[in-house]
Amino acid sequence: MPDLRKEIINILDDKLLTPHFQPIVSLNQKKILGYEALIRGPSDSPLHSPFNLFTTAERFNLSTRLEFLCREITIQHYADLDIKEKLFINASPLVLLQPEFKKGETLRLLDQYDVNPRSVVIELTEHKPADNYEIMRASAKHYRSMGFEIALDDLGAGYSGLRLWAELLPEYVKIDKHFIHGLHDDPIKLNFVRSIQSMAISLNCSVIAEGIETEDEFKAIEKIGITNAQGYYFARPTAIPVKEINKALFAIDQTKDYKPVPFNNATTAVHIIRDIAPISAKTTISDVMNLFHHNSELTILPLVDDNLASGIIFRDKFLTKLFSSRYGIDLHGKNQIKTFIENTPLCIDKNMPIDLVSKQLTSLMTNDPAFIITQNGEYMGIGTLLDLLAEFTRQQIDNAKHANPLTLLPGSVPINNQINQLLANKTPFGFGYFDLDNFKPFNDVYSYDAGDDIIKAVANTLTKYIPAESGRIGHIGGDDFIVIFTCNDWLIRCENILEAFKNTVPAYYSDKDIKAGGIHTENRTGEKCFFPLISLSIGLVDPVSTSLCHSHVDIADLASEAKKMAKKITGNSLFINKRMSAKVCDNFQPVIHNPATKLHAVN
Repeated sequence: MPDLRKEIINILDDKLLTPHFQPIVSLNQKKILGYEALIRGPSDSPLHSPFNLFTTAERFNLSTRLEFLCREITIQHYADLDIKEKLFINASPLVLLQPEFKKGETLRLLDQYDVNPRSVVIELTEHKPADNYEIMRASAKHYRSMGFEIALDDLGAGYSGLRLWAELLPEYVKIDKHFIHGLHDDPIKLNFVRSIQSMAISLNCSVIAEGIETEDEFKAIEKIGITNAQGYYFARPTAIPVKEINKALFAIDQTKDYKPVPFNNATTAVHIIRDIAPISAKTTISDVMNLFHHNSELTILPLVDDNLASGIIFRDKFLTKLFSSRYGIDLHGKNQIKTFIENTPLCIDKNMPIDLVSKQLTSLMTNDPAFIITQNGEYMGIGTLLDLLAEFTRQQIDNAKHANPLTLLPGSVPINNQINQLLANKTPFGFGYFDLDNFKPFNDVYSYDAGDDIIKAVANTLTKYIPAESGRIGHIGGDDFIVIFTCNDWLIRCENILEAFKNTVPAYYSDKDIKAGGIHTENRTGEKCFFPLISLSIGLVDPVSTSLCHSHVDIADLASEAKKMAKKITGNSLFINKRMSAKVCDNFQPVIHNPATKLHAVN
C-alpha cells in the first residue's frame, strides 16, 4: 500500500500538478466562451485522479494548501498559453474558514502573471449540508470584491441549490450532469431543465449545461434555450486546450432530424424566407437604436457573425427592455447588442417541409415571432410565424382539394407530383402499393360502415409507422394506399405494418368468424365460398429501381406488378419488385422469408 500522506506532501512540495482545460461553449456565439480548469496529479501516481487527489488532501488536512497550489499552477498555465477566453476556477467555500487561508493571494497571482481579474470566474460548489448560508454568501462576497464573476457549480447535486442561487445571484449557474444525461428521453429531466432556464432568464443569469456527451443531449438543451454547454460532445479536458469547436457540431440538428424532401410541390421553409440584412452581435446598443429609429418598418434584426446566427433582436422587446429604466440608453448604449440575447435562436434548414417546421415550433412552445432559416447551417434569412401560418393554411387548403374524404390522406394528384419532383431532383426513395385481401366479402357481410372502419384502420397503421419525416402516405381510392418511402428502413417498417395489421383485424370480426378463420359468403359469380380474414398485401419497388424510372407512371407499373405477386401469397405478405434494378446490378438480394409475414423479392 502506498503511503498516501507522503505521496500528497511530495506532490505539493514539488508542485507536481497539471491543469487540463475543458471548453465551455456559447451556443449563441457558436464558439468557446471560456475554459474550466481541472487539475490532474502525476500520471504514475495513485493520486492522478482529481477525486483521489482532493479526498486525500482533505484526509490529511491539506485542502487549503492544495487549493492554493491548484490556483497558482492554473493561472500560470492560463497566462503561458495566452488564453483570451474566460478562466473558470473551482473554489471550496470552506477554505475561507481555514487558519492558513491567505486573503488576496489570488489577486497577487493574477497580478504576477498579468491576468485581468474580470477574465476569471470562480465556481463555488456546495456538496455538504449546511444550515448556515453565511459561508457561501461570504465566499461570493469575497471573490466579487476582487472583480471576479461567480458561478454556482453542480446545481441539483447539492443540498440547497435553489436557495443558494437565490441568495448568491451568480452570473452563471451550472446544471449538474445527472440532469443532462439522457435528457432527451426523460420528461422529468426536461421539465427540470426548462424550469432552471426560465428562472435564469428572470434572474439575468447564464445557464451552463454540464456533461453534454451525445448529439441528442445537445439538441435537447439547445431546443430548451440553454445558452452555454460543456462536455465530451464538444471536447475533452486537455493540457493544451482546443482553440475552436468544429462548427459542424452546431449544425447537426438542421440536417439529421428529417429528410430534406419537399412535399406538396415544394412547400418548404425557403418559400417563406425574408431577406433581412443581419448585423454583428458586436454592434453597440446605441447603433441598434439608431437603426430602429431611422427605419420604422424594421421590426426584426438577426445577429450574424461568420455566417452563423447567434440571436434575433425584436424591435418591441428591445425598446421595452431598453427604456424600462430611466437611464437605459445612457447605461447600456456602449454595450454590445449580444447582451440582449436571452435564448439561442431556432434555426430551420431551408429544405425543411412546412408541416415539420410547424411541428417543431409547436413542440418548443416558443413565443418568438420569428426564426432563422439556414443553408448548410449558415444564415440565409428570416422566417416569421405569420408567413408560416399563411403558407401552412394555403398548403392545407390545397391538400383538401385532393384528399380522400374518408381518411383525409392525399389522393393520387399530390402523390404523383411528389414522385415526379423526387425523380427530377434525383432523390432516392422507395415505393409501396398497399391493398386489402378479402375486403369485398367482408363489406358484404359486415356492412359498408364496418368496411370503412377497416380502411381507417389501415390508414392509422400506416400513419403510425410512417411519420412525415420517413415518407408520404396516399389514399388513392377504395382499399388502395400508396406510400413514398424517404427513409432507409422501409422494409422493416413494412414488416412492422403487416404484423400490426394482423393483430388489429380480429377486432372487426365476430368470435364465431375468428374461430372459423374467416367468413362464408358469395363470390363475384354468386357461388358460396369461404374467405379468410382480411389481410394486407404490399407491392414494393426498391430505391434503385425507382431511380431508373422516368415518371410516376413507370413506378406505378412496377408497384402494380409487385402487388399482384403479393396478393398471390396467402395472408399478410409483401413482394419486392427489382425488375428495373436487375438491369444494373450484378448481385441481388435473395428471397427473404419471415415466419410472421411472407416476404418475397423478385429479380
